[in-house]
Amino acid sequence: MLIATVGLTVAVGCGSSTDSSGSAEPAYAATLRPIIEKLMRDNVIPGAVVVVRSPKDGDWTATFGTGTIGKDVPMTVDDHFRIGSNTKTMTVTVLLQLAQEGKLALDDTIAKYWPGVPNGDRITLAQLAEMRSGLFSYTFDEQFNAYLDNEPQKIWTPEQLLDIAFAHPVNFAPGEKFEYSNTNTILLGLVIEKVTGKSVATTFQDRIFTPLGLRHTSFPAPADSSIPDPHPQGYAFGTNVSTIETFALPPDQQAAALAGTLQPGNQTSSSPSWTWTAGAVISTVDDMTTYVKALADGGLLDKQMQQQRIASIQPIDPAKPAMAGYGLGIVRFGTHLLGHDGQIPGYMTFMGSDPDSGLTIVVATNLATVPSGEGSALVLVKGMLPTFYGANAIPGHDPAQPGPTSNSPAPTS
Repeated sequence: MLIATVGLTVAVGCGSSTDSSGSAEPAYAATLRPIIEKLMRDNVIPGAVVVVRSPKDGDWTATFGTGTIGKDVPMTVDDHFRIGSNTKTMTVTVLLQLAQEGKLALDDTIAKYWPGVPNGDRITLAQLAEMRSGLFSYTFDEQFNAYLDNEPQKIWTPEQLLDIAFAHPVNFAPGEKFEYSNTNTILLGLVIEKVTGKSVATTFQDRIFTPLGLRHTSFPAPADSSIPDPHPQGYAFGTNVSTIETFALPPDQQAAALAGTLQPGNQTSSSPSWTWTAGAVISTVDDMTTYVKALADGGLLDKQMQQQRIASIQPIDPAKPAMAGYGLGIVRFGTHLLGHDGQIPGYMTFMGSDPDSGLTIVVATNLATVPSGEGSALVLVKGMLPTFYGANAIPGHDPAQPGPTSNSPAPTS
């Protein structure tokens, strides 16, 4: 995926924007635009689409950069993106819907629904949704990552992914701590199919996409590696193997990437089947904006279940409780925004909504991580938040960043 070449062009000077009514843009846009443009230049992010919905300060949608490196292909507000681990919020939302309907209980053990899970008689569905199961994430397996690099069109089944995960010892006892594992959400997808008797694609459509009017959001079939038009090309630095432990490029490669002599690889049509209910959904920024408001405000759950979901959020890092928290398929970024982010080779998306103020921010980019290793959309979000929350705004944390409290490499965040 790393190609030594010349000319990584980031055309961020031609961003366009409007508010939702097509009239003059809100005042904060003049502050945000140069911040976003500079962050894109400094981190070689090819393209981005940004949405801000603010009941107080007005709405703004803007596009920046190019959808194809080396060419002038402007991003559009209608572009489709792979949204990675934002999918997890949908998987857990359906789980919670089934719980409130009495079709399952969150304290059921996974052994009730799927055999052969290590500690399966002790791991609850809630612990899977909260990333507290202790199960090894298949995305940390080196041979699996080599397959992704060498056979990017290979179609994976959920059972194959679980076989990889369960070949490794568990990392800790159920409920002991937080550790991000894609294995958890794959298991929840299988639970959903068993309980509903329907495919995940059908269930998502019936329970989330159609009720919210998400006409440009889809859960693709495993054999479908295409993205609906329009869409930008999606890029990623490094290989799946090289990013198992860290997304950051080695110092010399970081320098080359920033100088434009090292291009990211094109991952647009790589099969997302290996992410399934952990990260396969495709969407647009408008649909994500509608969805994350429902996620934060409780539009898809009854009042009691929404309260239980929010109350489940615990600090990702107990030593820094205000930085970020994770609960039942939902992230608290800083102290204000509820949502998630999603990183998959080629793309990164962020969605967050403040249930108190109504402020909603969605950012979609066509680069997974920047050369330093941080998720590209999060780089932009961190630059934006002080405009709304002050200079001391805590920018939050990517729950999937490799490190002592997480367990996921490059795929989803």
